[in-house]
Amino acid sequence: MTKSFMTKSEQLLRIDDHDFTMRPGFGGPAVPVGVDVQVESLDTISEVDMDFTMTLYLRHYWKDERLSFHSNNNLSMTFDGRLVKKIWVPDMFFVHSKRSFTHDTTTDNVMLRVYPDGKVLYSLRVTVTAMCSMDLSRFPLDTQTCSLEIESYAYTDDDLMLYWKKGNESLNTDEKISLSQFLIQEFHTTTKLAFYSSTGWYNRLYINFTLRRHIFFFLLQTYFPATLMVMLSWVSFWIDRRAVPARVPLGITTVLTMSTIITGVNASMPRVSYIKAVDIYLWVSFVFVFLSVIEYAAVNYLSTVQERKERKLRERLPCTCGMTHPDMLCSYSEVDVNNTGNYGMPEQNGVKRERMLVQLALESDQITGHVSSSPYNSMWIDTHAIDKYSRVIFPGAYTLFNVIYWSIYS
Repeated sequence: MTKSFMTKSEQLLRIDDHDFTMRPGFGGPAVPVGVDVQVESLDTISEVDMDFTMTLYLRHYWKDERLSFHSNNNLSMTFDGRLVKKIWVPDMFFVHSKRSFTHDTTTDNVMLRVYPDGKVLYSLRVTVTAMCSMDLSRFPLDTQTCSLEIESYAYTDDDLMLYWKKGNESLNTDEKISLSQFLIQEFHTTTKLAFYSSTGWYNRLYINFTLRRHIFFFLLQTYFPATLMVMLSWVSFWIDRRAVPARVPLGITTVLTMSTIITGVNASMPRVSYIKAVDIYLWVSFVFVFLSVIEYAAVNYLSTVQERKERKLRERLPCTCGMTHPDMLCSYSEVDVNNTGNYGMPEQNGVKRERMLVQLALESDQITGHVSSSPYNSMWIDTHAIDKYSRVIFPGAYTLFNVIYWSIYS
């Protein structure tokens, strides 16, 4: 029965009476082919491969008078993919596509509908993976525009005029389309001419869509951890400068954690030759963490230098104070020299002791008539000042950086 029906249909359409290897109206003006698209899903967007995958219904409309037939009720005839191989259909392909296929479950997802006046509707369900050139300089605060391009492979604009059937309304999308990392802002269509030096000009249809990346995922996975590591590195400014086992591991831990975050982000990104927005944030954060380690190295070095100078003073004071100035000895007795290096005391007491030691050294030089050229005689050094300034400078500078960063990229 099926074979008989197909035979009658072919006889009604006079398939054997015409050469369908030639386009309709061969030798005359270009045959107009209207196109409309129903986007079923936007499956994946890959930054690493610079491509996207889309499933769509692609429909073609044209008129082929060779397929006109007599009908008393003016009803169209609908066929599956078997008749497509016996008639002329537009030879569309997707420009810059990497992979594409027509769905074939449970049968080929192809439909052909012929009207009595020769108008034809040709529809098929296709999944295509096409290239999308992305600019990741603002990643992950970026907006990407991708295009799916449709073009005739063999027929130039002299033979086939490809156009959107209803303009921008020719593109329809499913309202349920959503992506985990992107917000679909816009779908629109355009038409251009493409030139090939060896074959000529071709009509090309564009399906353009704009995607804005969701930032919340990257805030949780990248920005917040990096910010917390920078803030954690500031804790060392409030730890006793002699607590080496506490401050050094804290600095090393924050540096290694920042390195891990940077490596994890770059592992999921293409190896581009320019700097991304996330790179700027992570590397500036890394510099802040690294500087906090350098800050403690400076504090520890100055503390060591200061302790050496105090040790020399303790060696000189007993001999100097015992010579001719008993009041000096009295002043010296008010200060426990053996405890001058005790940094566990309150800071103001530590400052007081350092001042008194320098005063004793100056008075001893006046007694002996010796004028020292050492800068230690003319000023006193408080190594606590570096930590004091760091407690303000580091948070202030990092806050300023965040204000500038988010004002530029948001």
